[in-house]
Amino acid sequence: MQASTITRPLINPEEGPQPVRRPAERRTAAWKRKVAQWSRWLHIYLSMVSFAIVFFFAVTGLTLNHQQWFASQQKTVQYKGRMDARWLQGDTKKLEIVEYLRGHHNISRAVSDFRVDDGQVSVGFKGPGYEATVFIDRPTGTYDVTETKMGLAATMNDLHKGRDAGKAWGWLIDASAVFMTLVSVSGIVLILFLQKRRFSGLMAGTAGGMLCLIIYLLWGH
Repeated sequence: MQASTITRPLINPEEGPQPVRRPAERRTAAWKRKVAQWSRWLHIYLSMVSFAIVFFFAVTGLTLNHQQWFASQQKTVQYKGRMDARWLQGDTKKLEIVEYLRGHHNISRAVSDFRVDDGQVSVGFKGPGYEATVFIDRPTGTYDVTETKMGLAATMNDLHKGRDAGKAWGWLIDASAVFMTLVSVSGIVLILFLQKRRFSGLMAGTAGGMLCLIIYLLWGH
């Protein structure tokens, strides 16, 4: 009894002989795969991490461009009061004055201005969507407060611009700019490895940039 043998073709006749890759070509292919993998990873996870930031700046970009839609939200009130006139004599007691105004009028924003004149002291408070100005008569201690609350939309717009929001918020804006830059760059790198989408994707990006430039040149001035 003869043992049966199974023969397997070494080369697929339909495909023909396969080229043998050299070590340098294999290293280049491996490097391209790693770049594509890292670009995909960065693009996906940075997009998710920065989703809330991107969404916030996208929405506030719209509200910032149409501030007239929210003009009715702005409210201004005026009221009077009196503080200890001794704080206003000689060396003005800045801390006592500011803390008194905070405690009696629920002002939590940062001091933006403090001026001392011969007969008057003026104090300004500012924050996102908020402004308060106080004029104090030094001889008597009486004062007038003008407080303006601009509403939620104006608060978001000021946060978009980083106006009167403090250093921590400024760092967050810087971080969000870095995140969005990395998301954009990783997206461009990623599409370069998609042969079927490369040309159409690059053309779409170029068309978008050219459209922005044309709109600016024609109507931006």
